[in-house]
Amino acid sequence: MSRSNLDIIRASYEGSAEQNGRNLLAALAADVTWTEAAGFPYAGTYVGPQAIMEGVFHRLATEWDGYQAKVHTYLAEDDRVAAFGVYSGTYRKTGKAMTASFAHLYRLNNGKIVSMEQYVDSAQVNAALT
Repeated sequence: MSRSNLDIIRASYEGSAEQNGRNLLAALAADVTWTEAAGFPYAGTYVGPQAIMEGVFHRLATEWDGYQAKVHTYLAEDDRVAAFGVYSGTYRKTGKAMTASFAHLYRLNNGKIVSMEQYVDSAQVNAALT
């Protein structure tokens, strides 16, 4: 039995950090595009799982303490899933904590994530950097 698009996305948020990362990596298409919002510290579009892991997730793991993305609402329709929630964490260089609302819009094809676009209150994140 195949998993729904919603189940695939939910599995990348609702377990331990290790489980979430493993589930996300398994769900990424080889040519996935991952767009971090303008104004966010890691802004830009990353193509492919390796670029995403190095450009986004490795940096989150090494530059922040306790960084989390907690989803409170999912919406799914056809090939799209949206996840709405709150980021939190403490930036290691400054010791400043932040919380910021986010939305992630995923597009899937045949059980694989082909794109993700981030929307975020980047002012809250950037305030922790200085």
